[in-house]
Amino acid sequence: MSNNASGDPIQAIVIGAGLGGCACALALKHHGHSVIIYERLRSFRRLGDSLGLGENALKLLERWGGRGLYRRLTEIGNQAPDMQIRRWHDGKILAMAGYIGHRGDYHNAFLDAVRDAGIEIRMGSEVVDYEDEAGSPPAIQLADGTRVSADIIVGADGIKSRARELVLGFADAPKSSGYSCYRAYFPGAHLKEDPLCREFADHDCVNIWIGEDTHLVQNTLRNGEEFNWIVTRKLSHEADMEIRESWYQEGDLEDVARVTATLDPRIRAAGNLLTLDDEVAKTPSCLDWKICYRDPLPTWVSPRSHCIALLGDSCHPHLPTSAQGASQATESAAVLATCLKLAGKERIPLATRTYEKLRFARTRASQSNGEDLRDRWHNALKDIDDGVEIDPESLKIRNRWLYAFDAEADALERWEEISSLVAQELLTGKITPLC
Repeated sequence: MSNNASGDPIQAIVIGAGLGGCACALALKHHGHSVIIYERLRSFRRLGDSLGLGENALKLLERWGGRGLYRRLTEIGNQAPDMQIRRWHDGKILAMAGYIGHRGDYHNAFLDAVRDAGIEIRMGSEVVDYEDEAGSPPAIQLADGTRVSADIIVGADGIKSRARELVLGFADAPKSSGYSCYRAYFPGAHLKEDPLCREFADHDCVNIWIGEDTHLVQNTLRNGEEFNWIVTRKLSHEADMEIRESWYQEGDLEDVARVTATLDPRIRAAGNLLTLDDEVAKTPSCLDWKICYRDPLPTWVSPRSHCIALLGDSCHPHLPTSAQGASQATESAAVLATCLKLAGKERIPLATRTYEKLRFARTRASQSNGEDLRDRWHNALKDIDDGVEIDPESLKIRNRWLYAFDAEADALERWEEISSLVAQELLTGKITPLC
């Protein structure tokens, strides 16, 4: 399948050992490439909360990591058969959907799969600079002064990507989406003792309360041993929209209580949002995450060598309501690895430029799905009386069309058509922007 006459494996560096970086490394190794991951952190903690992983990603991960990885990933997910979408103030069930799991558990499974595949992760390796020159292999420079080159470098370094600035040629500052999340994750066994909220705490379940310009997602895992809630709200004051792109900003529980003052009392009890003067808080603390966005990028590939490519949140970040961020990063990994195999070691620019063109439209549609669902949830009850029935279909996540897709098969099918266009662009030096 490859045009690599020498048969030598492509030497790849992946920057970032998050979900996207791990998926990329697994895909590259599966397709016969040599890969090392560089990660700036020295160790990982079990961070985050709820995360969805779709069948479109699971089928690829099973292909790369075997049935054991697939089984582990599906067991991580919340074992509730349905996700219930409820009315904000009284919890009336309006529709049913799917299920989710804990991001940290998924990440651990990805990391274990990478290690099982014999892929090296060099922890504590912060990339401070990139080299991108026409006709030369790309390189990275680490904080300790070490310089490392490879045939291709993949920037899977997340929403705050340094690689993205090189690719774009300017700093890509985040913009406020106008929304913010309060999020908390904590041991939940003690919630079973409260008769008011026991129905959400004594078994695996996912419930979503929707209201005007706000929604709350609750997720119970391990038969009530772990409990998670996330409140997403529209920001009303310009000062609130100040950009602090941080995963660790402490949240204000008093403001959470204010935001949820009209919420279904059962879930307010579970989140300890009825009162803040309890001797023992059910929710010990929460984080305040301002949801940022970036405009779609005109390119995911470095301009000179065409051998540094972006992947995942560094080029197509998703809103939480898309439930597809990790899945789309996995798809992108599949397409990039496939394109590299088809192009071969001597034609990496052809692979990277074909990769971005194959992926852009689908990731953009998936991103828009998350925006659409948030807006439908936040507007569904506006000017609607309690007695009026709402069409359940109008509240569901409309991403089922994404699940049947096979990213590798699609790349194989469309390779000749798209790579022929890319070859001409590379020949003329006129690369068509993605948007």
